[in-house]
Amino acid sequence: MRKLLVFSVALAVWLCSVHVFFSADPQSLITPLAHGQLDADRSALRATNPEWDLMARMFATLAFANLSLGDPGYLPAVRRLADETERLEREHGPTWFLLPYGRTATRSLFVDGEIGLMLAARQVVAGGDPAALKARVAALEQQFAEAPLALPESYPDEGWTFCNTVALAALTVSDAALGTDHSALTARWLASARANLVDPKSGMLVTSFHRGGAHRDGPEGSTLWLSAHILQLLDPALAAGQYALARQHLRHHALGFGWAAEWPRAWQGPADIDSGPSIPLLDANAGSSGLALLGAAAFSDQTYHRELVRSLELAAFPVRRDGALRYSAGNALADSVVLYSLVQGPLWACVKGGRPCPGSRS
Repeated sequence: MRKLLVFSVALAVWLCSVHVFFSADPQSLITPLAHGQLDADRSALRATNPEWDLMARMFATLAFANLSLGDPGYLPAVRRLADETERLEREHGPTWFLLPYGRTATRSLFVDGEIGLMLAARQVVAGGDPAALKARVAALEQQFAEAPLALPESYPDEGWTFCNTVALAALTVSDAALGTDHSALTARWLASARANLVDPKSGMLVTSFHRGGAHRDGPEGSTLWLSAHILQLLDPALAAGQYALARQHLRHHALGFGWAAEWPRAWQGPADIDSGPSIPLLDANAGSSGLALLGAAAFSDQTYHRELVRSLELAAFPVRRDGALRYSAGNALADSVVLYSLVQGPLWACVKGGRPCPGSRS
């Protein structure tokens, strides 16, 4: 009994202090993660999901755009990624980054929105010829104008809140670069989203919808964290409310570590190829937890952010080699999300007028 008591006390002390050994300074991760993203092989993602190839490019471009506002040495990476991605889509066609069931599509808000945001970020920080951006903006304007309820689709009869908010960010960032104004279009979408995309049980935005607005899925963490961050550009009050609800319904934490669920308890959706399976009992989802890092950073939620970084260092198996960092439990997309979460902020501040936008002057 004495040995059991001693063991129990020792175990309790260890459990309560183990987080100390995984308390990496988030700032110390930025440079090695950025070095890893400079040489990342994103084409390998296509074997699992061609969408991941585009998403990894978008998050890496946004990360480098934010870094370039403090260090112009990152500008070549912004230019290369944005220009290369636009060229690949132009050469291979509009379904190059879509899953097979989207190959009948002629346009996709997912593709136009993500490439549009990359091109807009490039224009803001690096300037240059805006022709490709202007063409992408025109394509986005047309899709919002033609969609029922101003809610465009990414696949036939399949719209995603994630893609809608990214596309709106592309238009808003392009406004900062080109001197245009999409506030009326954004206002129409926000009104429609409040009327048609809110889950009545939780108050959170739903994940996906049919043409015409009928809900396909309820609120999903890997959509909500990103959408709340983007809504900071469009409607700060709505953004803060959505983050607070996501934190209330999806955050988990224990012993100094944090993670996130993919679905709230009131809605148990399926595991899909994007977010992956959830760990039973813990209700931990890798996709939601990764994007929760972005949400916590964007809303200055330091407690949750520290918990999430500790979990990342514990469970994602960091590999450091030749000054570069990657997480072996994930892939190039996951690493790009983590990097963006650590450096987000300067680009949004530039777009909202809080700091100069270098490219908009050229």
